[in-house]
Amino acid sequence: MCQLFGLSAKDNMIINDYLKAFYKNSSRHPHGWGLACISSEETSIEKEPLKAEKSNYLKERLSEPICVSAALAHIRYATIGNVDRRNCHPYTKTDNFQGKWILIHNGTIFDYPPLRKFLKTQKGETDSERILLYITEQISLAQSRIGRKLSFEERFELLDEIIRDMSKGNKLNLIIFDGEYLYVHTNCANSLYRLEKDDFVLFSTEPLTNENWQPAKFTTLTAYRRGKLLAEGKTHNNRYEENEE
Repeated sequence: MCQLFGLSAKDNMIINDYLKAFYKNSSRHPHGWGLACISSEETSIEKEPLKAEKSNYLKERLSEPICVSAALAHIRYATIGNVDRRNCHPYTKTDNFQGKWILIHNGTIFDYPPLRKFLKTQKGETDSERILLYITEQISLAQSRIGRKLSFEERFELLDEIIRDMSKGNKLNLIIFDGEYLYVHTNCANSLYRLEKDDFVLFSTEPLTNENWQPAKFTTLTAYRRGKLLAEGKTHNNRYEENEE
């Protein structure tokens, strides 16, 4: 499966050491890497269908300070879709009120009928891309009904409902950024960890340092802004159990 990295910080901070530790795991996840960097100045998304350790571009990128207030990173182990740039995370999509959404996913959607229609319109082949297309479609529909952008509380409530429903029978480790808030969800035990400090919170599939990493909130959607927890959704019982099959 893939590995996830997510950051929400009070202010711009240099994250090179954390990213270097994260991308070292690419020997076990060789099918692509991606990085979304969000600072007060700009947002950039970079990715390649190449093992991170073999990327000269990524090596150069990490040789200079990466100073951001939010970030999402991904290393891919292909289970659905070819080794192709179109199948590399992060995915991004704009809703109908120009909200820019970014998503990374670790898991598999075995069965969720609302995603099937996007098989014909998505750019790549992954179920992860379909998740983002569905979420932004539902956000856009809700905004069209009321004629304005959803508030944070409204967005969170809708996301919480979608993710609780989608997690039934599926592995759904997600990190999503909507331009301001970082949303995090895991329903597979011991597959997402959190490092929380005074001015930032960091998430990773595996602990990256010897610091005080703790398991991320389980089967519950959480939302962070500028490094602080702002909301927790309704806890569900849709646990995904890993097995050899």
